[in-house]
Amino acid sequence: MKVILFVCTANICRSPMAEGLLRRKLEQEGLSKSYEVRSAGLWAMDGRPASPYAIRVMAERGIDISGHKAHSLDLKDIEEADLILTMESDQAESLRLEFPEHRQKIFMLSEMVGRRYDVFDPYGGPLTEYRLCAAELEELIEEGFPRIKKLVDWGED
Repeated sequence: MKVILFVCTANICRSPMAEGLLRRKLEQEGLSKSYEVRSAGLWAMDGRPASPYAIRVMAERGIDISGHKAHSLDLKDIEEADLILTMESDQAESLRLEFPEHRQKIFMLSEMVGRRYDVFDPYGGPLTEYRLCAAELEELIEEGFPRIKKLVDWGED
């Protein structure tokens, strides 16, 4: 089974939402048995639930992330992942510097659609910002799915 890992800061907003969205996409494509989707945070407080607004905006899309528990990124996560997708350029660069032997599988999520920009962190903001973030993540995953699949299957572009 191939492992796709989303990484953000605290693993309570963006990465759990992206994880839920990609899981749904894999189910829709009939591929959920071939891929495992995980998420982690660079500075996560282990066991913390997803933010209430993240849970709510995913529920609005028919995705349940209410059981999510934040997880701090560790070496085992990096080693087990076939593809690592970050939300921000600083996160990708930090991981490439800390784990140079795994740099070939570390990308920003926005790179999956041929661009390079940070996905805004809605943490602490109003519900509307979470909805905007979820819509952006959904668009990146939908449009970037062919490249995500190619990278995770072949390990190269």
